[in-house]
Amino acid sequence: MADKGVELDEETISCSICLDLLKDPVTIPCGHSYCMNCIKSHFDEEDKKQIHRCPECRQLFTSRPVLVKSTKLAVLVEQLKKTGLQAAPADHCYAGPEDVACDFCTGRKLKAFKSCLFCLASYCEKHLQPHYDAPPLKKHKLVDPSKKLQENICSRHNEVIKMFCRTDQQSICYLCSVEEHKGHDTVSAAAERTERQREVEVRRQNIQQMIQDKEKDVKLLQQELKAIAHSADKTVKDSREMFTEMICLLQERSSDVEQQVRSQQETEESRVKEVQEKLEQEITELKREDAELKQLSDTEDHNQFLRNYPSLSPLSQSTHSSSINIRPRRNFDDVKVAVTELRKKLQDILRETWTNISLTVAEVDVLLPQPEPKTRDEFLKYSCEITLDPNTAHRRLVLTEGNRRVTSVNQQQSYPDHPERFTDCWQVLSRESLTGRCYWEVKWRRRVDVAVTYKNISRSGRESRFGNNDTSWTLDCFSSTFVNNNIQTPVSGRGSLRVGVYLDHRAGILSFYSVSETMTLLHRVQTTFTQPLYAGIWIGFGSRAELIKVM
Repeated sequence: MADKGVELDEETISCSICLDLLKDPVTIPCGHSYCMNCIKSHFDEEDKKQIHRCPECRQLFTSRPVLVKSTKLAVLVEQLKKTGLQAAPADHCYAGPEDVACDFCTGRKLKAFKSCLFCLASYCEKHLQPHYDAPPLKKHKLVDPSKKLQENICSRHNEVIKMFCRTDQQSICYLCSVEEHKGHDTVSAAAERTERQREVEVRRQNIQQMIQDKEKDVKLLQQELKAIAHSADKTVKDSREMFTEMICLLQERSSDVEQQVRSQQETEESRVKEVQEKLEQEITELKREDAELKQLSDTEDHNQFLRNYPSLSPLSQSTHSSSINIRPRRNFDDVKVAVTELRKKLQDILRETWTNISLTVAEVDVLLPQPEPKTRDEFLKYSCEITLDPNTAHRRLVLTEGNRRVTSVNQQQSYPDHPERFTDCWQVLSRESLTGRCYWEVKWRRRVDVAVTYKNISRSGRESRFGNNDTSWTLDCFSSTFVNNNIQTPVSGRGSLRVGVYLDHRAGILSFYSVSETMTLLHRVQTTFTQPLYAGIWIGFGSRAELIKVM
């Protein structure tokens, strides 16, 4: 046990205030132990500040801690004293490069325990003791060790800075107040600190109130996240069940059609086989009669021939042969046509319904609408990658750069026929539909229109041109004109060769920007979008446009 006691000697049996063996050891609530007189003196000093901290761990106590005598530590200290061992300062008590050193230690300096704002010096626990014992020194202001004590000396007069000039908003000494700051609004540093301390406390209260409010908001958002997840899971489950029911219904109808076709097949096959069997019997009978007549015909004896010549009755026509009229080979083609028509109707219904579902899902937004971005970095948060759809491109347009660049050419391209292809206007749509908040940029040259449109825009005729209808909104980059429903509106300024388009589908906001070093608003639309939108580009002769990757 003695060995273990020696091991504890330098670690735990010394007082961190006086650096000597504990005398009348007492323990405070945080668990650290000190000499009774040392810790009393420490708390006596802190009574003035009405703040009580543990000298070692710096734990803050709301009131002066109760000192509890540590009997076991007292016994252990007495045993160590009998062995003649003395506690020496541990290495961690000596000042390192980053620590504040005691100004009165000689040789290897200990860490400073306090700094005195009156003496402008720092003290270890041992050298600080006079500030606790000598009445004149007790009035000095002790603070936590500081390396910035010299900043409290006026560089001009070498005096302690104890005043504050409110006119110039700087700390000064007394001589400054009667010289270069003469006539200024000056107060003591303590008075200014008190005033600003009140401001700090008010600001802290405001900050704490803001923290409480934001923590409430965080809790609300957490609850909303759970509600969103629960609602989404239930919607997915319910929709999966409904789609499963629809699939089962289609499978049932498929089975019904198959059963009816097979039943009709059996009926028709039975009728055909019945007629076939009767015809085959008649053929057999006719062949037998033909053989008998041939044998008779081959008889050379005239009398024998006449004797065996039967009384021939007229040949009767087969009732089956005369009634058989084979239909053209359509068989069950009508059924296939009917099913094909049903499939087309279902596809149309699903396409229309899916548009409504997509818009409904896109409208799920539990937060208030976000403000429109101001800087390009804010716009880029909503950037989306868009490509052009070859199936919509006019035959005088060529798509390159991964279907992001479109150029007009003289020769018509051999694009296949497609119901979504523009046939009269030199324009093209994006492959991707646009809902929610989106941003993209278009680099253009010569005659180019940048547009958004519904998918159901006409593909032919004058009304198919972007802006010539109420289903598309377009910016004529060349003439700086906005067009919708065939109404032209001059924009606020001429744009650069790069146009940014911002869309907030749910809020019904569509904005066109000139993109350079800054974002310049060209035109803004506030409306209600009822369908998903598609990006569109119209190209004039010898012109080109490209969707820029900005993600």
